[in-house]
Amino acid sequence: MDNPPASRRIDPPSLVELAAEQLRGMILAGELRPGDRLIEERLTAELGISRPPLREAMRLLQQEGLITMAPRRGMTVMELAARDVHEILTLRSALERLAVELGVPVHEPARLENCRTALDRMRECADKGDRAELVRCGYLFHRAIIELADHKRLITMYESLHRQLVLCMALNLYEREHYHEDLAVHVARHGELFDLIASGDRDAVLHALATHGERSFTDHWPPSDTLVHPD
Repeated sequence: MDNPPASRRIDPPSLVELAAEQLRGMILAGELRPGDRLIEERLTAELGISRPPLREAMRLLQQEGLITMAPRRGMTVMELAARDVHEILTLRSALERLAVELGVPVHEPARLENCRTALDRMRECADKGDRAELVRCGYLFHRAIIELADHKRLITMYESLHRQLVLCMALNLYEREHYHEDLAVHVARHGELFDLIASGDRDAVLHALATHGERSFTDHWPPSDTLVHPD
């Protein structure tokens, strides 16, 4: 068979993309915390790459809002003030409440599949102790709640918060573990929320979201051992 035209070939992930994915995972897993400096010597040794692809990877994460350039400190993991967390999570809650008001009860059971799939993946991540992937799947679970409304502009607004939400979710999970909520319990709370959605009890879902959402995190935010810039 002739080789396909170069324009159709699917290239494997580049070293820059692989390095960026590793850095994302380290941030979402809490291995790199808000305010931590990204020290090139340590990261090149840890990731087994040279400085040029590492710097390109860090630029990608800077564009995503996960890291930032700090004066006199270089690249650091993005810090979130208490006000930032409050604004991001209250906006998430408002969008999810609207989605529930429009989409629950769910009249087509197939529309619950994305929620169910994300929840199953969260359970697998908890079993493996994979915190970074658990955060990603947690975002997919909450995005699936938004999809229940069948409202394109609502989905677009939610997706615009993607990276900020993922960073907040990572911090949330880290702090919950600090306050003795293990990964299995974290996933179980999402399972309870899913069961309420599947039951079609809109008021119960809205009540659960009120406690599952921003209040469950901001009650303990900011923790004394977390680097957060002042308002």
